[in-house]
Amino acid sequence: MTLVTALGMVLAFQALPPMDFNTNLQMLLRWIHLLAGIIWIGLLYFFNLVNVPVMKALDGTTKGKVIPVLLPKALWWFRWGAVVTVLAGIIYYLIILSLEPAKAPGSLMWTTFGKWLLLVVVTWAIIYFLIGPVNNGWLLALLVVILVGAMGGAIVHWNAYEDASNRALSIGVGGGIGTIMLLNVWGIIWPAQKRIIAWTKANAEQGTPVPPESAKLARRAFLASRTNFWLSIPMLFFMAAASHYPMFGG
Repeated sequence: MTLVTALGMVLAFQALPPMDFNTNLQMLLRWIHLLAGIIWIGLLYFFNLVNVPVMKALDGTTKGKVIPVLLPKALWWFRWGAVVTVLAGIIYYLIILSLEPAKAPGSLMWTTFGKWLLLVVVTWAIIYFLIGPVNNGWLLALLVVILVGAMGGAIVHWNAYEDASNRALSIGVGGGIGTIMLLNVWGIIWPAQKRIIAWTKANAEQGTPVPPESAKLARRAFLASRTNFWLSIPMLFFMAAASHYPMFGG
């Protein structure tokens, strides 16, 4: 037996996976969360960094050929990647909350989650009504920063656990931002893009005029997508901070 073979056998025995259910469930959720997140955020960056400038450079005829073929497929992976990412993240967040030290972990888990969900939904509702009426991108960005910053501070301050872990608080803030991004996808971006794609296809195939409101819808979808693009940066920071940067203590 060579030294390499012996070393390989030792490493194989040392690398046996944990057998307890909870550890394996958390690992499965992390893996699903990361894989779906790569698909979602990767497409978000593609839309903002590549697709938007390319579409601006194309003439109307070319857009009529490209948009009905490219966008439905890309947006399918985009929106469902967002759903899987957030659902896996929420289940993982609930598990983390259930493991926090507390006298009554079950009740505190749901109290904390309920406060978290309320803060996220209220914050998104305000953003929803701002995107569009606030057409200036810089002003919208400032308002979103203020709103999301206030939401993050409230998530940390109103957490029901005493001495909550850095992991729970970081995931709460990062997951809150990610959930707002999901709601932007399904509440603003996809409804607008679905109508724009249909109008563009009808125009290319039948010569049906594109309604004037398409420009307004396209601008609203763009602002929501650009908002998600910038929100992804702090979202990813807080997700990484959960395990690698103890900014909230232990």
